[in-house]
Amino acid sequence: MLTWWCRQGERWEAVICDGAVRSGKTFSMGLSFFLWAQACFDGRQFGLCGKTITSLRRNLLTELLPCLRQLGFSCREKRSENLLIVRFAGHENRFLLFGGKDESSAALIQGSTLAGVLLDEVALMPRSFVEQACARCSVPGSRLWFNCNPEGPQHWFYREWILKAEERRALYLHFTMEDNPALTPRIRQRYRRAYSGIFYRRFVLGEWTAAQGLVYDFFDRHTDAPPAPPGPFARWRVSVDYGTANPASFGLWGFQDGVWYRVRETYFDSRRAGWQKTDAEYADDLKDLTAGLPVERVIVDPSAASFIETLRREGFPVVRAVNDVVDGIRVTADFLKQGRIVLCRECEDCLREMELYCWDEKRGKDAPKKENDHAMDDMRYFAMDLAGESGSGFAATCVERAV
Repeated sequence: MLTWWCRQGERWEAVICDGAVRSGKTFSMGLSFFLWAQACFDGRQFGLCGKTITSLRRNLLTELLPCLRQLGFSCREKRSENLLIVRFAGHENRFLLFGGKDESSAALIQGSTLAGVLLDEVALMPRSFVEQACARCSVPGSRLWFNCNPEGPQHWFYREWILKAEERRALYLHFTMEDNPALTPRIRQRYRRAYSGIFYRRFVLGEWTAAQGLVYDFFDRHTDAPPAPPGPFARWRVSVDYGTANPASFGLWGFQDGVWYRVRETYFDSRRAGWQKTDAEYADDLKDLTAGLPVERVIVDPSAASFIETLRREGFPVVRAVNDVVDGIRVTADFLKQGRIVLCRECEDCLREMELYCWDEKRGKDAPKKENDHAMDDMRYFAMDLAGESGSGFAATCVERAV
């Protein structure tokens, strides 16, 4: 990775690094990219791309810039302009920072003329943005730099770039955790324990594999669902998946000795009952579920605007949930495996859905089947809220980077 661009007799136009989390691919690629840019160009522009500019700074620049400065690089960042100016060995170049989070992002990079572009976590970016970034590299000697963790085998980047690497004159390098000398055997084992199923195969083994089978395939209600512990609980929260024609699920979570327990729940299926509840009736259900408890927040399905307003008028402290399905599933799985959240035996509907919640193998992208998923959704809302609050652990940074 560090030397591919300076070898004589090799004419690669791009480099692709994929594989396991924490395998060193991002840092080694970033270091090589700046060495190449400063050695081969002067007075040119380059692109640094992440899913968002915030994630780009966190995943790449936070660790890389101190290292570059130790090597003698002068790095001056203009945050308001999303610009990094680098000087080394008499050469000065400009590095523009871009976020490629959705289809509209392609317009941000359009019009730039670049001598090279690095796309960090390229599999998370829309194809239109990636292709626009590649099209901007028209300077003679320009190169394309890609890195990512694996996704599904039908992903466009896997099919169009990794499987066609030779045709595209791209050097393909696959990384494993063993390639990172900074990871001790104990740390590597911690990562292996943190993931399961599809996430284990992708982020530990580094495989481009399809989602299939049970979503939470590691969970066994007979061993992983204890009775609710006796009190007291230091804190209380509620997670809500709202439904009128579909079931509604409310989970009550209590915090004790560093663990959040789902101790009780309310689950109402209007189809099974033969009638629908109003927002006011659901608010009454929430009052019954939390009677006498100092609930610090109610995390609600963000699409339930009318119900959110009803709860606020009733005095509940409401926050809108983060509704990223696959990201939330991985965060939830991480927390369950780490024992940071525990489902108690009393939560029968949640445990029932855990045994039925499956990946939809017929869809071209990762997605669970839209059935037996209402308690699963409210649990996911709770986990994502907890991850955003904690800012630490494997789960908090979810797909973009496990730290």
